[in-house]
Amino acid sequence: MALTLNQWFLKKPPGIKFDINLNMLASTSRALGVDISASSIKLVELSRRGGAQQSYRLERYVIEPMPLDALQDGGINQIEQVSDSLRRALKRMGSRQKKVVMALPLTSVITKKINVPAGLREDDLVFQVETEANQYVPFAMDEVNLDFQVIGPVPDSPEEVEVLLAAARKDKVDDRVATAMSAGLKVMVMDVEQFAAQAISSRAIGSQLPAESRNKIIALIDIGASVTRINVLLDDTSVYMRDLSFGGNQLTQEIQNQFNFSPEEAETAKRNGTLPENYQSDVLQPFCETAALEVARAIQLFYTSTQYTQVDYIFLSGGCAAIAGLEEIISERTGVITQVINPFSGMELSGRIVPRQLKMDAPVLLTASGLAMRGFDLS
Repeated sequence: MALTLNQWFLKKPPGIKFDINLNMLASTSRALGVDISASSIKLVELSRRGGAQQSYRLERYVIEPMPLDALQDGGINQIEQVSDSLRRALKRMGSRQKKVVMALPLTSVITKKINVPAGLREDDLVFQVETEANQYVPFAMDEVNLDFQVIGPVPDSPEEVEVLLAAARKDKVDDRVATAMSAGLKVMVMDVEQFAAQAISSRAIGSQLPAESRNKIIALIDIGASVTRINVLLDDTSVYMRDLSFGGNQLTQEIQNQFNFSPEEAETAKRNGTLPENYQSDVLQPFCETAALEVARAIQLFYTSTQYTQVDYIFLSGGCAAIAGLEEIISERTGVITQVINPFSGMELSGRIVPRQLKMDAPVLLTASGLAMRGFDLS
C-alpha cells in the first residue's frame, strides 16, 4: 500500500511484511523513537550499521517525567504541557535527530483481521478493505486514518487472503503529531505501542534465552503506571492480549497514604529511593505480592480462555519491572520462569550510556526502543 509523504500508517505486528513505498528515513544511520505514556516521555536514539548482518547501538536515551493527568484514556489531554516535557527531554538528550517515530496505544486503535478474495489489483484491494472497514469502524471513514496489510493465504481457503486492518481516529493521531511539531520534531511514522514493543521484544528475548528455548510460549507483561498489559506470544506471533487495571500508580498512592506525601512528593521519593526505612516491609512488599497475584490470575485466565495450557517464560517490562525481587515473587506465584526484559540485550552501548543506570531504566524503554528500530524499517 503506497503512502504519500504527509500520511501516517500503523505498522504491523512482527511477521507481517508491509509493502511500503516511503523513503523519508531511507539511508539513515540513526533513528529516534518517542514514547509518550501517562507517567513520562521516553526518547531512545539507535544507530545501525552493517549489511546483511546488521548491528544496532544505543546512542542515547532520556526519561522525562510528565505532569499528572497530561494523558487521559490514552489521549493527550494537555498538549502544551506535554510539548514542554518533550522539549525538556530533547534538550537533555542532545540529539540532532528531528525525524521521529511515535505510536498510539492499542486502546486508541481498532484492529481486525478480515478475508478478501486473492489476486485483487491494488485499487480493488483498497476498495474492498475500505468497504469491509465500514462494518468494524464505529466512526465515519473521513474521521479516521486507515491502513491495512495482506498477511497471507487463508488456511484451507486458497481463493482468499487474510488482511490486517488498522484504524484510529484522526484527532488521536493529530494530537501526537501536534505535540511533536510544537517541540520542533517531524513525525514520520505513527505506529502502535504494543506492536513496536512486541517487535523489539522478539529480538531481545532471542538474545536473553538460549537457542533451545526458542519457539516457546512467552508472556510479555508490561506493568505501567495505571495499566498492566499482557501479550502472549507463540513463535513471535501474539495469541492473546489483555489489559489489567493495575499499575505503579497504586504503589504511589500507598506511599501517599502511608507517609502523608503529596502525589508529587510520593513520585519523586519513589524514583529517588528516599523513602523511610519501613517502606520495604509496609508498602513495597505488599505491592509486589498484589502484583504477583494479578499476574497469576491473568495467566490462569489465559489458560481458561484459550487452548493453551502452559506458559514457558514471563518477561517483565514497565516502570515496576525493575523493583528488586518482583520477578522472583511472580515466578513463585505463577510457577513460570520470570525475567526482566532488556531491549538492548546484544546491542553495543555508546560511551554516553552508564550501564548501571541503564539496567534500571531498560524495562521502561521497551516501546521507545521498538519505535526507534521501526525507523530503520523504512530504509
